[in-house]
Amino acid sequence: MAASTLQDLKTRKTLFALLLALIVVVAAYTIFQENKPWVIPEEAKSRKNPLQPSEAAVIAAKGLYKENCANCHGDTGKGDGSEALRYDPKPADFTDAQHMNTVTDGALFYQISQGRKPMPSFKRRMTEDQRWQLVLLIRSFAAARAGKQLEPQSSSKPEASKPPSTGPAN
Repeated sequence: MAASTLQDLKTRKTLFALLLALIVVVAAYTIFQENKPWVIPEEAKSRKNPLQPSEAAVIAAKGLYKENCANCHGDTGKGDGSEALRYDPKPADFTDAQHMNTVTDGALFYQISQGRKPMPSFKRRMTEDQRWQLVLLIRSFAAARAGKQLEPQSSSKPEASKPPSTGPAN
C-alpha cells in the first residue's frame, strides 16, 4: 500500500508540474500575440471603400464611434480614451497623419471587422456600411489635424496620392 501511495503522490506532482508549465506557456503565448503587429491579408488591404466621403456618412459614424470606439481611441481619435491606459499596446492615434497615410481603407476595414485583443470584432455587431462609415470617420481625424477636407478617393490614383489614412495601428 505504501508503494501505491508513493506512486500516486509522484503522479500528482508530475501532473501538477505539467499543468503549471502549460499555464506559463499559454500566458507567454497570449502576451506575445497581443504585441505582434497586425497581419492583414493583401486582399483585405486592397479593398476600396465603396462609400464616398460625405458629411452624412461621417455624422452617421460618429454615434457608432462614440458608443464602440471612443472609450479607448478617445473622442477625437488620439488614442487617449478613458480606457486607453489599461492596454498595451495603447490604442491607435488616428490623428497621426504620417502613420495613417501608410494604412489603406481596406486595412482599416479589416481591423475594425476582425478585431484583435483587446479590441473586439465588429463584423457581427455592425453592418458592412457602418464599418465603412467608421473608416471615413477615422480618416477625418487625421485630415482635421492636417487642416484638410476629406476628399473622395479615386481608385485610379496611386496609393501615395490618397488623402491621409487613419486606422487602428495596434
